[in-house]
Amino acid sequence: MSLEITAGTDGRDGKASPNPIKTIVILVQENRSFDHMLGWMKTLNPKIDGVTNQTQFSNPISTSHPNSQSIPFGNASAFVDPDPGHSIQDIYEQVFAHPWSDDLHPLPPPSMQGFAQNAERIQKGMSATVMNGFKPEAVPVFKELVAEFGVCDRWFASVPAETQPNRLFLHSATSFGLTSNDTKQLIEGLPQKTIFESLEEEGFSFGIYYQYFPATLFYRYVPSPSSFSFSFCFHFYFLNYLFFLNIVFLRYV
Repeated sequence: MSLEITAGTDGRDGKASPNPIKTIVILVQENRSFDHMLGWMKTLNPKIDGVTNQTQFSNPISTSHPNSQSIPFGNASAFVDPDPGHSIQDIYEQVFAHPWSDDLHPLPPPSMQGFAQNAERIQKGMSATVMNGFKPEAVPVFKELVAEFGVCDRWFASVPAETQPNRLFLHSATSFGLTSNDTKQLIEGLPQKTIFESLEEEGFSFGIYYQYFPATLFYRYVPSPSSFSFSFCFHFYFLNYLFFLNIVFLRYV
């Protein structure tokens, strides 16, 4: 998504503004934890609240066995496949170190000790993959961005759940009660007002760039006949940025 603002104005009444920002670009990617993607960037910038060494964090394979093997958090990530659990039930276990239960009251303290256990529950041996992050040199584009720009190390998911509920929060500040990728409800569409309608009301231009089916189509009123102008705001990502991506790809390979 990109938001374009005329330089030197506030985008509404044309009055002078001290803010020189012309375009805001929001790149939406898949669910990853901060430490997994950027934790080891602390080696580049000590001010980042990240990871300093491989003994700083660890998780037991089993939280119910006091002598369970412990897996330290390392820096050997290359890719993550298969997908770790990221449903609200999986995240509950990862955060509270107990399998999901409707009857578990009061809640245990959030120890963050259930990541390895949950991974092993999904697939034997996955804990070693999950308990790793990327070295800066393994993700050169992120490394360059960290070196040149600010890093927010206190940015948390709006809802501890799957992809679409979090994207709904991004676009409309609510998932309308959705805690999973509920196909039926997503197809029926969500009724809430989105940031795109607010931008249009205030006179700001915007574009929605997508490679696959965009999550913005899950709203009832964004791509509708009553908002015909919205149809010109959707752009196929591959065609618009193929040349640019080739340059970036060649630079960082």
